[in-house]
Amino acid sequence: MRVLMAQVSPVVGDLDGNATLVLEALAAGRRHGVDIVLLPEMVVSGYPPRDLLDYGGFLDACEQTCARIAATTRQDDPVLVFGSPYRDEHGLRNAAVVAHGGRIHALRFKTLLPTYDVFDESRYFEPETQPESVQVAGMKLGVTICEDLWNDTELLPGYRYQREPLAYHVGCDVILNLSASPFHAGKDGLRRALFGRRARQAAAPVVFVNQVGGNDELLFDGRSMALGVDGEPIAIAAAFAPDSVVVDLAQGRPAQLPSVDFEGEIDAALTMGLRDYARRCGFRTAVLGLSGGIDSAVVCVLAARALGPENVTAVAMPGPYSAEESTTDARQLALNLGVHFDVLPIAPAYEAYRQILAQRFEGRSFDVTEENLQARVRGNLIMALSNKEGHLVLTTGNKSELAVGYCTLYGDMAGGLAAISDVFKTDVFRLARWYNRQRELIPANIIERPPSAELAPDQTDEASLMPYDQLDPILKLYLEERWDPSAIVAQGHDPQAVRRAVHLVIRSEYKRWQAAPGLRVTVHAFGSGRRHPLAQRWRW
Repeated sequence: MRVLMAQVSPVVGDLDGNATLVLEALAAGRRHGVDIVLLPEMVVSGYPPRDLLDYGGFLDACEQTCARIAATTRQDDPVLVFGSPYRDEHGLRNAAVVAHGGRIHALRFKTLLPTYDVFDESRYFEPETQPESVQVAGMKLGVTICEDLWNDTELLPGYRYQREPLAYHVGCDVILNLSASPFHAGKDGLRRALFGRRARQAAAPVVFVNQVGGNDELLFDGRSMALGVDGEPIAIAAAFAPDSVVVDLAQGRPAQLPSVDFEGEIDAALTMGLRDYARRCGFRTAVLGLSGGIDSAVVCVLAARALGPENVTAVAMPGPYSAEESTTDARQLALNLGVHFDVLPIAPAYEAYRQILAQRFEGRSFDVTEENLQARVRGNLIMALSNKEGHLVLTTGNKSELAVGYCTLYGDMAGGLAAISDVFKTDVFRLARWYNRQRELIPANIIERPPSAELAPDQTDEASLMPYDQLDPILKLYLEERWDPSAIVAQGHDPQAVRRAVHLVIRSEYKRWQAAPGLRVTVHAFGSGRRHPLAQRWRW
């Protein structure tokens, strides 16, 4: 049995464009003489379509597109399997469409509907309760959709579903899995272990085809794979790029597993996500404030890689407390990257604000109010450039800052996409050094200088907060692992530091609700997967 794994990048709502991807995969399957062409979950609509699924006209168009695709298949064609929303007598379903011989031969529906983190499928879909295999073209296919194969209490003790879809596909020639499985760092190894176990349990090869590309905050890494009966991968598709891979399940040999480093994986994910978000929202160019600090430097590198340096404008906006070397370093970075660079001093506008407020603030000392004024002047200037010139504004705050509220609403938080809002500060430094592994792309002074918002005399981040190598481990345990503060302290972290960090996270929730959307690269990102209340009084 030969299968073409068609790892494509659908766009949510682009039904015609997505249908073209399916038909191109079918044409490739014809050329290669395969038995099955398999595409991702919900490829017709794009995933996740969210509340577009509430509109009957959208669902009508999806079903009409499915019928149009199926009508192009021939009797001598490969069996075509692709995903779409589809309605039946029980309601709306997350469906796998099996097309052959000019018609929809069968529909199979997702059994396990995830309702954790970023997933909310029970909001839209009815589950399958009696899964069935598909008999077509002399083959017996076990058709599953994403979560249907993630019911493994040994590898995934937190996943507890009463129904086991795999049990309904005993004796199948192959287990097909249509997926839209979002990326987070380290997930690829988990998938390989999981699907290997499932292949051995089913005593059948497993072919997993995953979506690739960025849709809003969610990034899909592809890495589709076929695994033999012994659970060993025999074919692996590209990471973070569309790919088309033909695999012979009968003759497959163990595939060579690509080596992956943390920095390379995060860079590839963020570059893809930034590029797709810009293109799919209609932006060709981007603008950002380039402060001479580490965060904006890394975002500028990402933007140049994603959009091309000729499409990136970096703006230094020195204020009354900015060091001259900050502008010098920003200029050198822009020169190294080949991006457009400009300098817009904010001191005149800042002083004008202070003059307007002088009478109201008379007798009061300089504090965070004046610091935030500077950030908001910069936000206004960047947004003006966006309005006038049509750029996407990239915000440059990292996850550590966003977690504890070390950022200014309507200032450095103003923008259209938060490119590194799911990257902790210590990992931002890792990325910067990784970018410099072959030549000094980011000036060494940017990496070596103590981070500073430069909104007050002699200000540094770590003096205002705590050392990042102390803060980030606490935040990772609290935000990623969901540990209680007492458990974090029990591991040896300073009780006062833990108390302060957790307090700042809780106090800053309102800021995150108003932040630009960010690209998700960790298990638990800020965004749609985090649903904490604002008006609440629970304190640890």
